Amino acid sequence: MKNNKSKISLGFTDQTFEQGVHICQIYNSEEDRQDILFDFLVTGLENGENVTCFSENETEISLSDFLKEKGISYQQAKSSDILSLYKTGDIYFVDGKFDPDKMLKLLQDFYEESLRKNRKGARVLGEMTPKIDHIPGGSRLLEYESKVSLLLRKFPVTTVCQYDSRQFDGATIMDILKVHPYMIVRGAVVQNPFFIQPEVYLSQQNNHF
Repeated sequence: MKNNKSKISLGFTDQTFEQGVHICQIYNSEEDRQDILFDFLVTGLENGENVTCFSENETEISLSDFLKEKGISYQQAKSSDILSLYKTGDIYFVDGKFDPDKMLKLLQDFYEESLRKNRKGARVLGEMTPKIDHIPGGSRLLEYESKVSLLLRKFPVTTVCQYDSRQFDGATIMDILKVHPYMIVRGAVVQNPFFIQPEVYLSQQNNHF
């Protein structure tokens, strides 16, 4: 399979990264959430990438308004199937449960679809909701995030995962950081000192259970 890990812009920072980077944003305001989301998605479109967003809070109206300011038609991008927006629950909680294997397959399919369309890459922004604590399979969230890091080595979807620090407790936030190699700090992307390589993390979890 062709696997072109070219350096790309993320939109919200002057830094460039190889495609397939797995980034965590812990935000505490709607402004922080939207700033990253909008810049990340718009830059993907400008780069010629396939772009999708799973968001609990974003709407087609707000995204359309922002894209219009950048000279991009939301409806045209949507109808051309190069941009899609879904509610978090419609993607992560199909049939009322969380299935990491199905989510990983979805990411792989999204990347392969971008190749078939001759797009220059693929990027996903996924916003998690605290509802996952009450969803069957929700206890596998950290397993899923760790396996995403493994998947992206072969299928380099550029990925930002958003978590609201006001809705997740401190212990959960620390666990989330363990499964993301990069994090956003004051608008910059930094290597996450809390990150545990997926092979090690998943082995630890298997031994624990």
